[in-house]
Amino acid sequence: MKTLGYYNGKIDELDQICVPMLDRAGYFGDGVYDVTFCRNYKVYQLREHVERIFQSAALIKIYPQITPDELCALVEELVKKLDDGELWVYLQFSRGTDFRNHAFPESAKPNLWIMLRPAKIKDTYRQLRVITRKDTRALHCNIKSLNLLPSVLATQACVEAGVDECILHRDGVVTECAHSNVSILKNGTLITHPANELILAGTGRAHLISACRHFEIPVLERPYTLEELKDADEVILTSASALCMRIIEVDGASVGQKAPHTLKELQDYLLADFMAKTEK
Repeated sequence: MKTLGYYNGKIDELDQICVPMLDRAGYFGDGVYDVTFCRNYKVYQLREHVERIFQSAALIKIYPQITPDELCALVEELVKKLDDGELWVYLQFSRGTDFRNHAFPESAKPNLWIMLRPAKIKDTYRQLRVITRKDTRALHCNIKSLNLLPSVLATQACVEAGVDECILHRDGVVTECAHSNVSILKNGTLITHPANELILAGTGRAHLISACRHFEIPVLERPYTLEELKDADEVILTSASALCMRIIEVDGASVGQKAPHTLKELQDYLLADFMAKTEK
């Protein structure tokens, strides 16, 4: 198979599989998701992503009919069906299927979606240009929800501006990006927004913090401002697809690029971890 779609046990190519119109994912975005990548048919940090989707599901009172162990085993089996072992791996739970009603359906069971398609992680060493935008999202950013309209609009603003990402802020305090986390290096310390309801605690962010501790780089989880970001020694973007990427321009002005050795150590370390854990 070139691609794969899985819906409650049904399997087909992504452009062939059908889902019910009454799935609550369609009219309420009532569900949660997670994403990772696969190389050589080995899914990177699968357990970590499965645990996170179950955490997100619990926060909105979705209780899947599958266990984390069973989901891990299912994903590992499904990736073997693809022609290519380098894949984007998408997991989703919705609350269930029923007629449109804001209240939770009493009898509906959660639906499981899995999507697989050929894809690679981004080039870790490519340098990024970004814009900034007010963070207008609700106070549930710690939940990896299907409700992504603000992120969609911010990403489209990036497309129209010809840049790579959009840094979000609340009254000048940086939160995260449209679909990634952003951290800064200043005077040898990593500064990153606390993992609270204002950001998604990304796996890439967690791996960056772990890498900093490996190199004995101090880590401060605290709010920081746009002005601090613009004055940082390095500005770093992380996500499942972007292991540790350097931001060199914000709103048309040059930023960072003052701690290349430290940044390169972190990039090399994180890329080596990905390669080692997805080796044949």
